Amino acid sequence: MDDDDQIQLQKLEQRTNWDGWRIVKYQGFWCPLPFFRPVLSAQKYFKAKDSDIILSSLPKSGTTWLKALTFSIANRNIDTQSPLLTCNPHEVVPFLELNLYLNQENPDLEQTSTPRILATHIPFDSLPDSIPNSGCKIIYICRNPMDQFISFRHFSLDNKFGEKDRRAGPLELDEAFDMFCDGAHHYGPFCEHMIGYWNAHLKNPDKVLFLKYEDLKDDIALHVRKIAEFIGCPFSLEEEERGLVEEISRVCSFDNLKNLEVNKNGYYSVNGIVKNSSYFRKGEVGDWANHLNPAMAERMEKLIKSKLQGTGLTLHINT
Repeated sequence: MDDDDQIQLQKLEQRTNWDGWRIVKYQGFWCPLPFFRPVLSAQKYFKAKDSDIILSSLPKSGTTWLKALTFSIANRNIDTQSPLLTCNPHEVVPFLELNLYLNQENPDLEQTSTPRILATHIPFDSLPDSIPNSGCKIIYICRNPMDQFISFRHFSLDNKFGEKDRRAGPLELDEAFDMFCDGAHHYGPFCEHMIGYWNAHLKNPDKVLFLKYEDLKDDIALHVRKIAEFIGCPFSLEEEERGLVEEISRVCSFDNLKNLEVNKNGYYSVNGIVKNSSYFRKGEVGDWANHLNPAMAERMEKLIKSKLQGTGLTLHINT
């Protein structure tokens, strides 16, 4: 981080997330401190191509699944040669701020094969300018915030995020939920994150595809076709007849990916070592009910209703 970035960082509000990570408020969202400089670098240097496909989400909103699906749809390589059989989906589809710009201020991405499929957790209004201003496609996936919160909590605790920065253990569930509702969490506030991409989708649906995790769970084949159409490579009649849509749906399913050897025992490096298995805990809709009490759920429902009022966006909260 250069001197100008350091000066900028010193002027920004900072706090400690419930898991011990430092987060900094930048352009209206809470950026994990280790990724602040990479976000700045991506904003400054990333040049989107019209053929790029950008996958965006809040952490633990279906990101891993979306990466596997989009990669398989774009490349049609789901047989014994698919990289997904030996690599975690996050290795196949890298993040801008968590991978590409993490260790290099301005990496050379020109040699990456086309189409470049890249991912980010950055809110829409803070994306590198070249993304909204180019012809590239953006696919966004959201999830019931209560499920997303519980999933990220397990993920963070399993990988001991923030452990080096903690003076004490991670906050208890109720305190962590308070912070989440207040919007102080990785890439939050969550409602504003979703609304930003929702509005972009309404403005230009050919540019931004807005998906819901629960809808994918309900009918994966429908959404495999929808993604293929959106990125400009619809399935041919021959591919339909030989069951390619169903095969992609099966290969990229939660259970299939979870049971691959690489995802049972492997590791993924992102500002530390992350267990591949931690990306495949349950993947269930409504698991929040096993962790949050009715008062918490009522608070969240009221919050979402207030935040989303007038936007036209609805979420699967009670499923």
